[in-house]
Formats: sequence, C-alpha cells, structure tokens
Amino acid sequence: MNTEIEQLEQQFEAMQALVKSEGELSPSQRVNLLKQLKKALLAEQDSLICALNEDYGKRSEFDSLMADILPTISHLNYTIKKLPKWIKPQRRSSGLLMLPSTVRVYPSSLGVVGVMVPWNFPINLTFGPLISAIAAGNRVAIKLSEFTPATNQVIVKICAVLQDNVFVIQGEQAVSERFSQLPFDHLFFTGSTSVGRHVMAAAAKNLTPVTLELGGKSPVVIAPNMSVKHAVERIIFGKCLNSGQICVAPDYVLLPKDQEMAFITTFQETFLTMYPNGLQDDDYSAVINHAQFERLSQLLNNAKEQKANIYPACEPSIDVSERRMVPHLVTQLPADNDLLINEIFGPILPIVTYQELDDAIAYINARPHPLALYIMSFDTDVQHKVIAQTRSGGVAINDTVLQVALEDAPFGGVGASGMGQYHGYEGFNTFSKSRTVFKSYRFNPRATLLIRYRALLMNVIKRVFIR
Repeated sequence: MNTEIEQLEQQFEAMQALVKSEGELSPSQRVNLLKQLKKALLAEQDSLICALNEDYGKRSEFDSLMADILPTISHLNYTIKKLPKWIKPQRRSSGLLMLPSTVRVYPSSLGVVGVMVPWNFPINLTFGPLISAIAAGNRVAIKLSEFTPATNQVIVKICAVLQDNVFVIQGEQAVSERFSQLPFDHLFFTGSTSVGRHVMAAAAKNLTPVTLELGGKSPVVIAPNMSVKHAVERIIFGKCLNSGQICVAPDYVLLPKDQEMAFITTFQETFLTMYPNGLQDDDYSAVINHAQFERLSQLLNNAKEQKANIYPACEPSIDVSERRMVPHLVTQLPADNDLLINEIFGPILPIVTYQELDDAIAYINARPHPLALYIMSFDTDVQHKVIAQTRSGGVAINDTVLQVALEDAPFGGVGASGMGQYHGYEGFNTFSKSRTVFKSYRFNPRATLLIRYRALLMNVIKRVFIR
C-alpha cells in the first residue's frame, strides 16, 4: 500500500479515537487554538508569500496579500470576536402542551472534518474552512494540493501549533481519492465541478455530508445604460487577480452589441494603466504550472481555428517560458466552443453580445447556475430585474470578486456551482450540529395527566390546537 495512504489512515483513526476519548473542543480550547493559529500565520506571512511565488514561478505579492493573507487574518479576527456569542445555546419555545419543560438548542461539534484544498489560493482555502471547523469544536484533517509543494511546507509548519487537533496530508491523486473515501463526519471540498462529482460520490458511500465549493461560468452583465469605462475597471480587477485563476473570476461578459468594440479598446487601454509593464508587470501573476498553461493555450488555439476574433490586452501577450499570459478577449465564438461551455479558470474572457437585457438573462438561465453573478448597472430597476430572474451562489453589483472576502456573509454555490456555504456564522453552522435538548424537571405531572385524561385532552386538542 502507498506509504502516504497508510499514514493518512493511521492519522485518521488516531483522530477518531481522540474525539471519542476527549469529546469536542471546549470553548476556551477553541479560542486558544485560533489565537495560536493567528500568531503562527503572522509570523510566517513572509514565508508564505515567498513560497507562493516559488510555486507559481511568479505570484504577485499583491495577489498573495489581498486574496490569501488578508482574508484569512480577517476571518480569524472576526471568528475569535464572535465565537462567544455563537456557542451560546438558543432558547426555544416548548409550546403550551410541553410546559413546564424547557427547550435549548446547542451547537455541537460534528467530530472529524476533512478539508480538501485546491492550488489556486492554498492559504485562504486551507485556513478558511479550518477556522470555521475549529470554532465549531471539531478536529480537522487537511489534504493539500500536490501543485503547491513550497507553500505546503509552510502550512504544515503553521498547523503544527494546533497539535493533535489537526493533521495535514500531502500526496497526489491516489491520496486525494482515498481521503474522500474516509468516513469523515463532514467533508469540505473546493475545486472543479467535475472533481466535485467524484468527491460527492465517494462520500455518499459513507453517508458523509459534504460542502462543495465549486465554480462554473460566472457572467458579467453590462446593462445598456452602464458606462463601459466603469465596467471595465471593475472587471479587470477581478479577471487579473491571480491571472483569473479564481473560482469567482468573471468568466464571460454579456453586453449590448453596439458596445462590443468600445469595451475591447477600453479594456486594452485600462489594462496598461493598471499594469504599465504589461506581461512582465510585477503585480501580474503567472499561470500555476505547465499543464494549466497548455490547457489555456489550447483553448485559444481552438478558438482561432473556429474563426473567433482574439484581442490581447497588450503585446507581447504570452511568455511561454515563464507561463505568463495577459487577458485575451474573444468574440464571435461558436456556441459549442469550450470557452462558452466550461469554466475557463484563467486570463481568457469571451464576449457575448445581446440586443435586449431579457436576452442576456435568458442566456444565463439556459446554463448551469454560476457561483457568482456580476451586474454592471447603477439602475436599481435593472439590478432587481437581473437578481430576481436568475439564480447564482452570490451577486456583486458594480464590482467583482471582492464579495468572497466578506467575513460576515455566507459564501457558497448552488446547483453545479456547489452546495452548502461557509464564512462567518454560516461557516460555524456548517461544521456544527444543532442539537435539541428537551429538559423536564422534578415537578412534571404531564405523563400522568396525558394518560388519565386522554379523552378530555383529545377534545381540547381538536378544539384548541388543531385549527
């Protein structure tokens, strides 16, 4: 058997035994662990940034701070502050028939939680679920991506401060497959929709509940009365962060047909104001590895073969040796092209034109529900119309991507873009079991009365309660 798989199984069994012998983490343990985690993260933040840069070949320090370090620390601070309130039991009504008994709902830990981490934001997507799971009193097993080995070493070092309450495993596909097959009390997966299906199928054999943070094709709807300049500025930020390698990156743009060329020229001009050195700008990240770069290059080649028009944000537009690629706008794509069917996950942005806003809404609704929906319009009627007539994991109006960083709001997909949610209180709930405690006291004649006066009680129930 694979040594890594043997290690995984042994550590999982040890963690299960720990939960059975010690129970859930106490409130004070949770707070202390989160504070230790924060201290370790702050101490290693420079090492994390350097490691990400090594794994990517070029990872912008801005991208690492903005999308990995900052949201993780913010999430920690918010959770530590709010946890005393979250863990309090809630009083519930017992109802007239159940008096004088009382009802409380306690948030209880689930046990051992599994977290599967992708390569695109390995810091945020390791520690985000971990923070919520620890806050809920669980022990946590983490499977890191094999594509970020340098970052993994730092993450393992940081997690060491959590001692036996967390274990971290690395390894390739076979380890990931075995990880998803273990009988966790909850399994949290972030990644592609296709892999998410396999994870869910494996978890189903153990009846393991899952949270799937997937992705899909997040559209940007530019309303007819929206300034192209304003729209482009917000789209470039979201599409260029981590070179578009983010699950909520704008995947394609829907805009009025007569604004197509204005959008393209404005995008090219604005890109160079934001990234003056173009392809070689220090604030622009590389593609993670050769396989992903080849995939993106092939998507562009296929589009060319199908006579689509391709407009790079600037020239030179591609550096093969350093795996760097500026955003490429693509128009006149056939409906069956991969760029319009599958999530792109990189710096390619198809443009789809429409005649009427209803056409754009119909286009979105004809496809799987996206993780994010972006609306570019200052008209509240337009905003409400698009929101009311579509479904998505979340919505951002006149902005992109930043909704992911909100610690006091749930984040998650719907349908093909995922199930379940986390961040903030919703994250705490995801990794908790709401446990009802119904309590009766010494004086409690209810059982005797129910039996002795059955006929009278049935009459009262029919006349008073069933109406």
